Amino acid sequence: MSNPYRIITVCTGNICRSPMAQFMLARAAEAAGLDVVVDSAGTTAWEVGNAMDPRAAAALARHGVAADPHQARSFDPAWFAERDLILALDTDHFDALHALAPTPEAAAKVGMLRSFDPAVAEAPRSAQGIYDPWYGDRSDFEASWAMIHAAIPGILAHATAHGTARG
Repeated sequence: MSNPYRIITVCTGNICRSPMAQFMLARAAEAAGLDVVVDSAGTTAWEVGNAMDPRAAAALARHGVAADPHQARSFDPAWFAERDLILALDTDHFDALHALAPTPEAAAKVGMLRSFDPAVAEAPRSAQGIYDPWYGDRSDFEASWAMIHAAIPGILAHATAHGTARG
């Protein structure tokens, strides 16, 4: 039986950044042959039940990443026990997740997604966020895509180091 490495990406409403990261990471993990399961959630209930922002889905499509139907949901603190890595997309998400963590071990699972991007890995956490593209236009969604994309190799290396390689 497989025991996949489980990653969840978390943003505010779970309609832009975190589902983009979810689908991008899942596709990259599959292409790399890694036994990784990726899902996403939001720190708020503002968008619960809503689909992914069409601009986020369009950005994924432009880069050849298929996005399955998505329905926004809020992060459930019970998921600390079920996930190996919890990736915050911005510092407010990091802080909210740390506040929800039931134990220091659970809090240790929380990291900034961009901390896996070598270009900003050593930067302060405050410089590792991905701003909310919801307020912008196509270029803001492309910027989100680029920042997420730059972190994916590091995230996959982390997952590989934790014994997820198939074979």
